[in-house]
Amino acid sequence: MTARHEQSGLSHGSGSALAHTRQWRPDVVQEVVPADVLDLGPGYIEPALLPVHLLREAYGQALTEYGAAALGYGHDPGALPLRTLLAARAAAADGHPCEPDQVLLTSGTSQALYLLATSLAAPGETVLTEELCYDLGRRIFRDCRLRLGTVTTDAAGMLPDALDHALTRAADADARTAFVYLTPTHHNPTGRTMPTARRRALLEVAARHELLIVEDDAYAELPLTEGRTPPPSLAALAGYRRVIRLCSFSKTLGPGLRLGWLLTDRALAARLVSHGLFVSGGSLNHTTSLAVSTLLSSGAYDRHLTSFRAALRARRDTLVDMLHAAVGDRLEFRTPQGGFFLWLRFLDGDDEPALLARAARAGVRVAAGSRFGTPRETGVRLAYSFNTPASLEQAAQRLTTAWAGSASAHEIGVRS
Repeated sequence: MTARHEQSGLSHGSGSALAHTRQWRPDVVQEVVPADVLDLGPGYIEPALLPVHLLREAYGQALTEYGAAALGYGHDPGALPLRTLLAARAAAADGHPCEPDQVLLTSGTSQALYLLATSLAAPGETVLTEELCYDLGRRIFRDCRLRLGTVTTDAAGMLPDALDHALTRAADADARTAFVYLTPTHHNPTGRTMPTARRRALLEVAARHELLIVEDDAYAELPLTEGRTPPPSLAALAGYRRVIRLCSFSKTLGPGLRLGWLLTDRALAARLVSHGLFVSGGSLNHTTSLAVSTLLSSGAYDRHLTSFRAALRARRDTLVDMLHAAVGDRLEFRTPQGGFFLWLRFLDGDDEPALLARAARAGVRVAAGSRFGTPRETGVRLAYSFNTPASLEQAAQRLTTAWAGSASAHEIGVRS
């Protein structure tokens, strides 16, 4: 770990300040950058914000409450207490009924995507995505030998007419489209949130073509703009027909839990849970799911979310304010309503490798826009979730200095 992770964050109780970070090293966690690099690349959570003590207590409570049952093979779709809580949570957020038998626990979004890519699609079939989308989702689909097709987007997300055209063209060619994959809320990498009208229009097109939609909602519980809540999910708007909504605790409690859930109609949920993966081993991550259920039932999860959102909001606002102050109208970006990411667009001038090289020489790691598809203009993704506000200030200063005077910085304006 780096020195900047030794300070600032949520309170985790008594004892040595953030002593749990002492093992944050490359042979334990997925990736660690050198101490002199400010890492705005990955969608990680700053170690100081991970609720270590909260989860320690949750596991203890689950083992006390469930005893040996917490260590046995779990009920195939997931323990009913957590599925009941998640269904009620979805119904309250979206205003549409949702029942526990519509919920299936997963080992996070990545495992769910693999399950869908191998259960609902065959090698050679096509998955349609947005022009820019979660890069590792694309990789999972490719590794499952699926073809990728892209659908044109605008500032509101995927264009319904473009989706209609892509599906019509595929039907004329007698090529099967397995499903369309998109992230309508706090999009990765652009941060945009799709308005309700656009969601309804896409659902109409999908219904006309009898197309399945996979809705990646990993960031749905992280709205950061006061007074603005995300629109209802595509799944709820569709009455859970022909939509599979993927949710995860990775972005709110910690990716190490490997715990997520999907919501869909009863028949499709039953079909998925009949997979040998569940029949052989029972519920995925059973013990962890019981621990998390204690957090939801006690209200501790929502209290944590309130603090976590405030911490993310401070980080987002610091990065946005610093970029506003430093570059004025020389970069285009929209302040995201939630999630982890800020998307910068460069309309002309320097190409992507040059921008990344300048950032690297300044000691800042950023994510190349080309990782996520084929941007119409050069783009760079900045993650504000992994650093303290002070580190984000420093990163913004380094970046704007590194990019100052480059032709790539001429933009049409900064938008809130």
